[in-house]
Amino acid sequence: MTADLKVYGRSNLRSKEGFFFTLVFPIILILLFGAIFSSGGISQTKVYVQNLDVGPIGSSFVSALNSTSNYCSSNSTSGLCLRPVPSDQNFTQFLTSNSASDGVVIPANFSAAYQAGDKVNVTVYGNPTSTTSAVVSGIVAVIVNGFNVHGATGVHSVGITSKTAVSSSYKYIDFLVPGLIGFAALTSPMFALVNISSTYRRDKVFKLLSLTPLTKTEWLLAKIIWYIGTTVVSFFLMTLVGVYAFGAHITLNWGIGMFLVLGPFFFVSLGMLVGTVSNSPEAASVVGNLVTFPMMFLSGTFFPVASMPKYLQTVAHVLPLYYMIEGLNDVMIYKNFGPAYFDAGLLLIISAVVFALAVKFFRWRED
Repeated sequence: MTADLKVYGRSNLRSKEGFFFTLVFPIILILLFGAIFSSGGISQTKVYVQNLDVGPIGSSFVSALNSTSNYCSSNSTSGLCLRPVPSDQNFTQFLTSNSASDGVVIPANFSAAYQAGDKVNVTVYGNPTSTTSAVVSGIVAVIVNGFNVHGATGVHSVGITSKTAVSSSYKYIDFLVPGLIGFAALTSPMFALVNISSTYRRDKVFKLLSLTPLTKTEWLLAKIIWYIGTTVVSFFLMTLVGVYAFGAHITLNWGIGMFLVLGPFFFVSLGMLVGTVSNSPEAASVVGNLVTFPMMFLSGTFFPVASMPKYLQTVAHVLPLYYMIEGLNDVMIYKNFGPAYFDAGLLLIISAVVFALAVKFFRWRED
């Protein structure tokens, strides 16, 4: 038994893949989650504020919000960053045009109702999946309570009306779907191509393919087309389940198609590149996991990027999956195509570069 234990232990420690999942992967998880939640709160969050009140009480409410905002200081790592919205703007449309979810609206009759003791509500906009929205609501609630108990005379009845930035009928599942689509576009082609590119080279399958009329570019394009198809099927399956099982409100439009094509295009190319430059299937698996797992957790798939510390938000902005998920949010939730075009254009450029590198380093035969 001791002899077998030694042999089994040595084989696991010598296996790069086994070593990764046994010892390295838990360390990556604790580093990622520890970094995400290390701030003890939220990072600086952009909040749009529209004051429709012409009296002094509305201005006092904005001042109270400003006292919690750190004035959008570049040196501040937490708190609210208030951005004023002109009173003649449609607030909901303003949020969607800026792909934003957090906002506060002070009604036109706020001062008069407050001084008369009449019921008056401050409207707080947010995203039901975002921890930042919960914190914004909590801060506004504290300020509202302060206004209700302020002064020795008079009865004040300030309340809060909560809304989502898009529609009051939207639910958690509506905001979750774009992240899961991005997750599906990442995992399946990435893991498959990392494995295929390394094992085909080891087993001399590529050497056999070199004897056929098939070119390297055609072989890789065939894989891209396949995973575009599977991503589209996966998208419609998730949409059907979301709509009929959970009552999701899914907006279908042509903009979604950009990301269903560009996502697999990039991740198939990246998986091929990782597998091609690795010396063995085990090494390819380790490198693929090192590239994939941080992207899963830091791109907004499971946790809103706005809730992460500022330095992690900077890291998220260099991850391609972040732009796929942000683009899907823009077209599926906010119907805001301007930022989505930017995200799609950026994905197209980096996909073309990675595809070219994958073809360059891809060899039918070993030197």
